[in-house]
Amino acid sequence: MARDIVDDRLIGALHVRALTHRGFAHDPAAERIAFQVGTLDALIDGRFDGDATIGELLAHGDLGLGTVQHLGGELIVLDGAAFLVDADGRVHALAPDTRTPFAVVCRFDPTAPTELDGPLPLADVQRALDTLAPDTSVVAVRVDGTFTHLRLRSVRAQQPPYPPLAEVTAHQTEWDLDRATGTLLGFRFPDTVAGLEAPGYHLHFLADDRAHGGHVLDGTLVHGRATVDGGDDLHVELPPGVGLGTPGVTDRARIRLVEGGPGAE
Repeated sequence: MARDIVDDRLIGALHVRALTHRGFAHDPAAERIAFQVGTLDALIDGRFDGDATIGELLAHGDLGLGTVQHLGGELIVLDGAAFLVDADGRVHALAPDTRTPFAVVCRFDPTAPTELDGPLPLADVQRALDTLAPDTSVVAVRVDGTFTHLRLRSVRAQQPPYPPLAEVTAHQTEWDLDRATGTLLGFRFPDTVAGLEAPGYHLHFLADDRAHGGHVLDGTLVHGRATVDGGDDLHVELPPGVGLGTPGVTDRARIRLVEGGPGAE
């Protein structure tokens, strides 16, 4: 597989291996490794076409998030199944041949669950997860529980020539759920990989009844069970024309702008 590795480097404590599509497809799935398609910088620049499929993504992990071809909504991977939340807030099961320009998954092997009693605003939930997080560069998180005042978002599919992501999110759809029971899930990445990924927490929500979901902008946890997992390896599939760049050297303001949530500009 060596000829399919296009970049292999250590970024802080995180080992990042960049692969071609062929290399990614043949990359052995393993625990303690996060597998990613594309880069956040490429997505911000309007690179909404990918060559990896949801089927290939699910071969590498059972928990994760991202988007789909043409930026057609918010991707959620939970318990080995992939769902799309469209711009109208509707949840759809995804076909394995659906392509993705940006997503990250892992084989979630969590710690023992920890009960979290609220009400806890989203920032306090993140602080609680920080106390549970292993001493690793990449932390995957899952909170199953009841939430109130959830503010969620998604975006509409785009057509070439693609606009920058900031233009799309400027017209994103947002909605509120007064109360919902489901799963908050996602990742925490270190600042050293900003641009390759979003530093800090990136979280999506999927309701137990699969009627609601989306990218989480805000919310309050009433009560839930938190589990975490972590690792120091990230394998990244790079579509043609997308490079690994220099992680950590990027405009963090534009990341906050497209990610939304507390602190966004």
